[in-house]
This record gives sequence, structure tokens and C-alpha cells, in this order.
Amino acid sequence: MNIKTAILGTAAVLSLAAAANAEAVRIATEGAYPPFNFVDANGELGGFDVDIANALCEAAELDCEIVAQDWDGIIPGLLSERYDVIIASMTMTPERAEVVAFTNKYAQVPQHFVMGNELAETVEAAGGDGLAQLREGLAGRVIGLVAATAAEPYVRDNFGDIAEFRSYQKMDDALQDLIAGRIDAYADGAIPIQESLLSTDAGADFRFAGAALSDPAYFGTGNGIALRQEDTELLATMNDALATILEDGTYAEINSRYFTFNIYGE
Repeated sequence: MNIKTAILGTAAVLSLAAAANAEAVRIATEGAYPPFNFVDANGELGGFDVDIANALCEAAELDCEIVAQDWDGIIPGLLSERYDVIIASMTMTPERAEVVAFTNKYAQVPQHFVMGNELAETVEAAGGDGLAQLREGLAGRVIGLVAATAAEPYVRDNFGDIAEFRSYQKMDDALQDLIAGRIDAYADGAIPIQESLLSTDAGADFRFAGAALSDPAYFGTGNGIALRQEDTELLATMNDALATILEDGTYAEINSRYFTFNIYGE
């Protein structure tokens, strides 16, 4: 089975009919959310999401092309049929479920605030717990958010009256501003933050603080594969393939390449 990995725009857009007939399926990922998806030194897409996508296509006997798409346009691109599937660690929120169809969960990524050690101590010393503690500790601060992430509406709704916001298109840009002191805190998936900042030399002065952000009204029930709502046959195919790789050990083997724990969760 040939499973090609390419950058968005290198091949002709496939029709919905072709996807439904399982002749070829175009899969989008972001390419800027390590270790889930990234572009390597050779300009090729890699990461957990890409490996899962390849495994699903092999299990389902689909010819697939994996393409890169900026996050803020990833759902619009799906709906306009530029590709057929999104595998990009997308949180299955109620809002997104109104416009796309989701497979069963394929991962569970905790969401957290990251901040400098000094501010983290302030947050941890604040009164209350959970959201109340974070609100007290981050009052008057500038919080960075990446547009269209699951964390963005949660933080805007729950901190809008006590904090300022700065928006970004990519996590790396937000983290650079955090390091430079242009923002005080950043909220997003804990694992990409760990990978991109806390495990590096630049992350020595930063850490997670406060409780994980877990309100299901905002963060849904895990990460799912997104498709157009009318593509019911392809949705069933992806769910069957997901069940296969979970059962035959393929998922566990891919998991072990990137994580020291089970990213699937309970």
C-alpha cells in the first residue's frame, strides 16, 4: 500500500465521490503541534497523528494522502472539500460537533496553563481551587491563546472579565512571546507544551500551574477524527479501522514512539 505524505497543494483536490468509493482519501493535519503533528527537517509531515493516519489507511485498505493545513482554516477546508478527513488531535467539542462528524475517540490530551515559575507560585498560593484559584492568580495578566483551539473559548469565557488576551495562529509563536515576557501565561494541550517548551532549555523557568482545564462543555470527550457529516460510509470505515489498530497492538506501538503513558486514556 502506497501512503503518500505531502504538503497541501501538491496534488489535485479529490472529489467526495472518490473518497466515498475508497479510491483515495485526503487527510489533513496541522503540522505545527508536536509531537502530534509537525514538519521535519526534510519538509515531510510526521508525528503521532500522521502515524495513526497511515495505520488507519492501511487497516482500511485505503489509498491516502496526508496534507498540511493551518489550524484556523482546518474545518473550513474540510467543509469546502479540499480534503476528506482531519486527523490533527482535534478535541471533540459540542460546538465543532454541530458542523462536522467525529469518529470514536482516538486520544485524550489534557489542557493546562503554562507560565513562569514566579507566576506559578502566585497561582498556587491563590485561594480556592480549580477555576477559582486560576482566576485569582491570573487576574490582571495577559494570556496567550491560539485561535480556534479548544482552550480559546474556555479561557475567554472564564477569564475575560479579569485578564487580557493576545491571539496567535500557532503555538510556537505564543510560546516565543511567553519566553520573551510579552504574555504572562498560555493555555493549550499539555503534551505539545511539554514537547515544545518545558522539555527544552528555554523552558527551565516555566511550568504548568493550576488544575487541568476539563469542562466537557468546552473540551468535549477526547480527540476525534473529523469528517463531513454526510460522509457516513467513510466515518464507519474510519471507526472500524480505529477499532482494528486498538485491538491488534498497532495503536500501542505507535503510542510508544511518542509517549511514556497511554495517550488514549480510559
